[in-house]
This record gives sequence, C-alpha cells and structure tokens, in this order.
Amino acid sequence: MIIANNWKSYKIIDMSNGEKLEDWEGITLRRPDPQIIWEKDTVNKWNKPDAIYHRSNSGGGQWEVLNKIPDRWNVRYKDLVFNVKLMGFKHTGIFPEQAVNWDYMIDKIKKSKRKIKVLNLFAYTGCATVACAYAGADVVHVDSSKGIVQWAKENIISSNLEDRYVRFIVDDVIKFVEREIRRGNKYDAIIMDPPSFGRGKNGEVWNIDDSLFKLVKLCEKVLSDDPLFFIINSYTTGMSKTVLENILNLTINKKYKGKISSEEIGLPMVNSDLILPCGIYGRWEKDE
Repeated sequence: MIIANNWKSYKIIDMSNGEKLEDWEGITLRRPDPQIIWEKDTVNKWNKPDAIYHRSNSGGGQWEVLNKIPDRWNVRYKDLVFNVKLMGFKHTGIFPEQAVNWDYMIDKIKKSKRKIKVLNLFAYTGCATVACAYAGADVVHVDSSKGIVQWAKENIISSNLEDRYVRFIVDDVIKFVEREIRRGNKYDAIIMDPPSFGRGKNGEVWNIDDSLFKLVKLCEKVLSDDPLFFIINSYTTGMSKTVLENILNLTINKKYKGKISSEEIGLPMVNSDLILPCGIYGRWEKDE
C-alpha cells in the first residue's frame, strides 16, 4: 500500500465504528466510511466537530452543521490549492489519498523535458488536472457534470494557474473519446477515475463492469506515439488491483511496451499505526 502522508492541511484525527473524524485546514468533519468496521475507545473530540454527515436509511443522507463554517474554504497540498465544499453523499470535492498520484504525475511530467498533453476523464473537481497543469502539461478535462466542471475551474484559479492551457469539457467520456479518435487528436498521458455506476449528460449509462475495458481500448487510439503514463483509479468495492493490471496488459501494453504496476492507496491516522484503505490504482508507464 502507498500512503498519502505528505499532507499539512488535512489529517484523520480518529476513526472507529464506521466513521472518521477529519481536520480540513482547521475545520473538523465527521463522516461515515464503510472500510472502518473496527471499534475502539474514542475521546471527547468526537463530540465537537464542525459538521456531521448523517446517512439516511433510505439512501443518501445530509450534513448537520454544528458550527458556522464557510460555504467553501481552501486546503493546500504543497503548492496546490483546492476548494472544499460540503456536498451530498458525504463528499467534499477532494479525495486526499489521491495525493500519491498527484506527486507521481508532477514528477513524470517535469522529468519528461517536453510538452505533455494530458487527457483527464471522469475528471471530477480537477485535482489531477491542477497537478498536471502545475507541472507544465496541457490538459483536457472531461466530466459529465457542468457544476463539477465549474468547481474544477475554481481550483485552477485558486492554485494561480489561469495562465496554463486547460480545456474544460462537459460530456460523456466515451462519446468524447470517440470524437477525439475521429478528429485525430492525441495525448501523451491519460488519467481516469471511473465511478462504479453513472450517467452522462444525456442519460448515457456507465457501468464499470461493462464499460471500463471498452473505454481503455478506445483510449489506445488517442495515445501519442510516445506516451508517458496511463492511470486508472478505482473505488469500486470488490475490484482487485490485479484486474486493472490485466486490463492494461491486454490493451496499452500490447501496443506500447512499458511497466505496469498497481497498488492500494491509503491515509494515515495521526498518532496511530492505523491506515484507512481508500481505493486502488493501475498504472502503465513508459520504461525509463
């Protein structure tokens, strides 16, 4: 497992009984997490969060704000600045464990010593987009939600990267890649963070079991002649990192011989040996 342990403005204070207590730049949130199935003694700090997310028995849930907090605020990861907001389905707009991938992308792009063009699919609020733009890449950012894409634009502004080339697209990712194939557009690096299930802007249905392999096969056709990396992230319960390796072996690595790796990623709890598992990635990269 790779641990995202370089955060200064985010930390897990405690976790037990299906919930985690987090500090986001001085604002404390209490949220459920299905991975936290253990029980342990907790202290009074659990009684004093700024907001709690309560699950509903009928699905979803809602935030209970206990102390006055801003509608949005910033957290910083190294030189990157992101906007945090309380969203439905317990989200905040940032997955802090993905810092391990941001560090990797920044390093690879900077060391490439050439202009890198990145395609970010299911790009969400654009933390990876910000990281790649910061490293000097041109980025095409694709997500089916107009509101989420607007949030990504705000993250670019918060990180003072308005002068970088980032093209924001609101679209179904499969349809967008199919159009890019017809246009002949190519990318040196591709990132995707596919959900288990989802719908495109025109009601297109995404099911990771049926659609992921098809999408990766399509993406082969928009890779440049000298690609740098290809990253698949997954939070789908039950999906093994070996599955992602197999997909990359059957697709990208057949045409472009490189190195394939996969890992579980996690977040540490302060003053503890406990680690919260937070998902997996599969990665193809050009041989050095």
